Amino acid sequence: MTTAPDLRFAGLAATAQSLATGSTSAVALVERVMADIEDTQPTLNAFRVVRAARAREEAARADERLAAGERLPLLGVPVAIKDDVDVEGEPTAFGCAGEFAPATADCELVRLLKAAGAVIVGKTNTPEFGQWPITEGAAFGTTRNPWRLDHSPGGSSGGSAAAVAAGIVPAAVGSDGAGSVRIPASWTNLVGIKPQRGRLSPLPEEELFNGITTSGALARTVGDAALLLDVLADTGTRHTEAAARQPGRLRIALSLRPAFTGFPVALDPEVRAAVVRLARVLRELGHEIVLAEPAYGLIGLNFLPRSLGGLNDWHGRVPDPLLLDPRTQDNGRMGGRLRGRALAAAHATLGVFHRRVGRIFDRVDVVLTPTTAQPPLPVGAIDGLTGWQTDRRIIQACPYSWPWNVLGWPGVSVPAGLTEEWLPVGAQLLGPADSEPLLLSLAAELESVERWHERTPPRA
Repeated sequence: MTTAPDLRFAGLAATAQSLATGSTSAVALVERVMADIEDTQPTLNAFRVVRAARAREEAARADERLAAGERLPLLGVPVAIKDDVDVEGEPTAFGCAGEFAPATADCELVRLLKAAGAVIVGKTNTPEFGQWPITEGAAFGTTRNPWRLDHSPGGSSGGSAAAVAAGIVPAAVGSDGAGSVRIPASWTNLVGIKPQRGRLSPLPEEELFNGITTSGALARTVGDAALLLDVLADTGTRHTEAAARQPGRLRIALSLRPAFTGFPVALDPEVRAAVVRLARVLRELGHEIVLAEPAYGLIGLNFLPRSLGGLNDWHGRVPDPLLLDPRTQDNGRMGGRLRGRALAAAHATLGVFHRRVGRIFDRVDVVLTPTTAQPPLPVGAIDGLTGWQTDRRIIQACPYSWPWNVLGWPGVSVPAGLTEEWLPVGAQLLGPADSEPLLLSLAAELESVERWHERTPPRA
């Protein structure tokens, strides 16, 4: 067996290259991943399902294909996927308790990962139906942040983020319905891409949460996240090439005011300072920075029926709805009440918000905002709260990401630094429809001077 060099923080592309050159083997990599999962589950608790036997079989086949000269973008590379989509032979619990039947087929994203040669080592933890920006639940316990174990890695793709941030896997798939890729990316010093609505296939679903949710990529570098996005979008090298070229001189709006939510929101001073510092770095790179705010209006009226209606859809899929958190049950019932006229109105008024918010792109190319208003929440931040108290707590912490889910436009969260308590925070680069290449070019330029991928968390 080939001895695996320590590639924990080498990244997706470098790991694929090591496999292609024969300096490591897929079997050796998977054995190291399995050992790391075993070591970190008592602390990080990133995984709900570990595909130990299947991953070892897939790795052995990948090594045979590599030895035969076959080359694919991710041949033999271990990756993880959030437990909200189907992997054949594994249950899809989506954070919920109960005995779920194994999936009978791969979803389209898993099919594409396997077609690119990736070895899926497991399915990562997420809160019930992905509804909170923390990853905790009665069904699986608490997923923790490798930077500070007493804090959350965010959510709802917190398991995927924790696994990448800790170096267990070089990249992972998440999903983003209100910031669920971008929030954990910002709280774990990762790059998180929420692509344009429709860029990634939701099959076998027609759409996810009435169109507000899309799958996305989590990685340590822009190039690695772009590579994973290319595989998931089945686009060849469109995003990878974008991450390798200069963006040109851009006009960028610095926006610090979130959309109206009905709850008071205060931007943490350390988060504000980190985002303003990034704006200064962008100015030093030659971009023009202006202060400007998108005209969000009452965009929350569009978000709630679609989000809660999606929760209601999922209630019918769990073996025993009575095992759900009471807040989840209440949100599902509310979603059922909103499924009629309110949901129809949300779909009918989407164009109004596209035009209203989109006016800012008549004046600027990109919008820069905080990803969250607060640093990572402590573990247990919403324990024992009522539904109303929970909503208030999570909105105050994470008010910046969800409007782009309503619009369906792309956004990239990039690391903005660490607080005095060694907690990562992030900033969003937001664009209009189909602007992923521009956002990735800008993010990569920023990465070239920020070098955030060189920061690693303490060993968990």
